[in-house]
Amino acid sequence: MKIILNRDVPNLGEEGDVCVVKDGYARNYLLPTGAAVLYSKASVALFKSRAEAIEKRKEIKRQESASLKERLDAMTLELVVSAGETGRLFGSVTSAMIQEAIAKQGIEVEKKRIEVATHAIKEVGNYTVRVHLYESEVSVVKIVVKSEAEVKKAEAEAAKAKAAEEKRLAEEARLAELQAKAAEEAQAEAEPAPAEEPAAEPEAPAEEAPADNQ
Repeated sequence: MKIILNRDVPNLGEEGDVCVVKDGYARNYLLPTGAAVLYSKASVALFKSRAEAIEKRKEIKRQESASLKERLDAMTLELVVSAGETGRLFGSVTSAMIQEAIAKQGIEVEKKRIEVATHAIKEVGNYTVRVHLYESEVSVVKIVVKSEAEVKKAEAEAAKAKAAEEKRLAEEARLAELQAKAAEEAQAEAEPAPAEEPAAEPEAPAEEAPADNQ
């Protein structure tokens, strides 16, 4: 069946595209949901009149896609999963896990746009996954897969190192305090005692004037 897309449909086309699809797909999904209309002279004329507006929307989507690609390309996601001692995962990394990790970075991406080869990510290590954006734009996101045991061990070592650093700083502060106190005491001992002022001599009593004899 020949149809014209009324909106973007992943893995099929974009708004205004003319596509040929299976009758069941058109009747059961595309037409009932308004995602497409039947191809006809009237619908062709309608979309021709909307061509300028459609192109403006596409340009906005291209700009948003370019900005999103820049953010995703610069991103490194860390996934903590269950794994054995050899690093073999108890399962595999899925697109849902990637979608959740990306969402934590403030970016919403449809799960079906994330391409993860499930057979490829079966062990801890560094990987990349592809995220399909608007039109043919594709982003490559870096993934670091770690085991829960590995993360716990790293956290324990970090806590131990932090405690050791805090102890070292406390000892240095205590030593500096003792050194400052010792310096103050040494300076006090080195300073000469202030000279005592001589005691003032007692004043002589005033002589009494002789009495007049009359």
